[in-house]
Amino acid sequence: MEGLRKHFGLSILLSLLIIACWMLPSSSASPTTRRFRFNVGWKKVSRLCHTKPLLTVNGEYPGPTIAVHEGDNVEIKVTNRVEENTTIHWHGIRQFRTGWADGPAYITQCPIRGGQSYTYKFTVIDQRGTLLWHAHYSWQRASVYGAFIIYPRMPNPFSSPPIRAEIRIIFGEWWNSDVDSVENEMIKYGAGPISSDAYTINGLPGPLYPCSNKDTFIQTVEFGKTYMLRIINAALNDELFFAIANHTLTVVEIDAVYTKPFTTTAIMIAPGQTTTVLMTANQVPDRSGMFAMAARPYLTSVFPFNNSTSLGFLRYKKLGSGKIKSLNSLQVHNLPLMEDTAFATKFSDNLRSLASAQFPCNVPKSIDKQVIVTISLNLQECPKNETCKGFNGKRFHASMNNQSFVRPPTSILECHYKNLTTGIFSSDFPEKPPNSFDYTGVDPLTENMNTEFGTKLLVVPYGTSLEIVLQDTSFLNVENHPIHVHGHNFFIVGRGFGNFDQAKHPVEYNLVDPPGRNTVAVPSGGWAAIRIKADNPGVWFVHCHLEEHTTWGLAMGFIVQNGRGPSQTVIPPPQDLPLC
Repeated sequence: MEGLRKHFGLSILLSLLIIACWMLPSSSASPTTRRFRFNVGWKKVSRLCHTKPLLTVNGEYPGPTIAVHEGDNVEIKVTNRVEENTTIHWHGIRQFRTGWADGPAYITQCPIRGGQSYTYKFTVIDQRGTLLWHAHYSWQRASVYGAFIIYPRMPNPFSSPPIRAEIRIIFGEWWNSDVDSVENEMIKYGAGPISSDAYTINGLPGPLYPCSNKDTFIQTVEFGKTYMLRIINAALNDELFFAIANHTLTVVEIDAVYTKPFTTTAIMIAPGQTTTVLMTANQVPDRSGMFAMAARPYLTSVFPFNNSTSLGFLRYKKLGSGKIKSLNSLQVHNLPLMEDTAFATKFSDNLRSLASAQFPCNVPKSIDKQVIVTISLNLQECPKNETCKGFNGKRFHASMNNQSFVRPPTSILECHYKNLTTGIFSSDFPEKPPNSFDYTGVDPLTENMNTEFGTKLLVVPYGTSLEIVLQDTSFLNVENHPIHVHGHNFFIVGRGFGNFDQAKHPVEYNLVDPPGRNTVAVPSGGWAAIRIKADNPGVWFVHCHLEEHTTWGLAMGFIVQNGRGPSQTVIPPPQDLPLC
């Protein structure tokens, strides 16, 4: 017996040493290259009593998970097996000097045509945690999306209590109609899109929708164990509340940036955002052994919206029957109401960067340039000989500083790299609104409704400490806008309701431990100030992650000029870069 104990003791010690060596970075070993293959194609999928062809990657809905380690080189060969164009965006990856791999169509690349392939190559530098990938052409993100997980080289700062397993939860939206037709109808008539028919959890709507009892996400857990939930919002047009009945969640990371842990009964998560939480399965279930988990929209718009709720379940292993017998089992009393702005605000205010010695918060303490950007929904007169179905027979558009973004017919990054700028874009994006007024108190249908159309970009030198104040407006209506910045993480140093006050608000900024993100939910009828160290040369897209608003033109772009030397310069374009 003594020899047996020694044998098992040595085995355990050896296993721990192997794990420790695996987690520690090696200065002598060359970086690992991880290769993946994505085949974009149609697959028939049934939900809500409807069967339709759905655009998928490798026949999966949601798509496959990309799992890599911090410091890895990544190569993902995407083959387009459908007739329409496509691109893929690795949402939140900084793409340092590798803008060619960022993915937004006509911004950093021409689309991948039908029958062609393109290999996205990049290195994951100084990032770890939960991100996502998704199509960045037209509305293909409706079904082409998946998780992008970066495992840390060093132990994460929340390793206690021990984590039994990780659970990936991805929210999406399902339309019974063809999504291309929904988008095309919206563009043709200048109207708002029809709402989705369901929200989904890992592609499954749950039992509150027609024909969906079998299409319900169920996760088995063990009593007393702690789980890491990697939560991703890939929905097209809605911020969402999420909660698990009777359970508390401990937030430890957002957008692949560690946070000071805090507990909450629910979360609010905008499209493009990720939230990693810890959950301990410590509740006593009823006879079913089940607890409902629920996602429903955070409502800040007067436009038509999907007001339904998607349900999934935690099933406690070996406890209960596993069968739902009463409506009581479907209740999630800790899920916020759809109009609960107070909860959304409190949740956002609780987010703080970890700001530790190992994971410092490198927020710029001073700035070189400030840009103030109004976010607006707009109306335009209906062109002659056209039928418009927007408000009062007009067309809906959207803008930033009254500029409605128009994507050019070719790649902006390629034109910038080759100095082929004439007629493609201009470098005169306005650094403040054209008119100063009460942005959140204006009568929405009487002032400042028209917008200009074009491809105007902001240009900044390499290394610029840039502050962008994003100001919501009440044109048509106030709304919560998730603004995503490509190529950079940023720090949310301030946010509030009403109009940004240059004399008052900057002195109240948090410059100690502001949350780091790649997507900020600008408060409805309010503002958010973000600070960016513009140290990634290239062309970068900035846009609302509500797909309907991007379609209407709520976007801009900025160029970070090359710095000094090769390490501060965009790499040459790859040989297989798609052509327009």
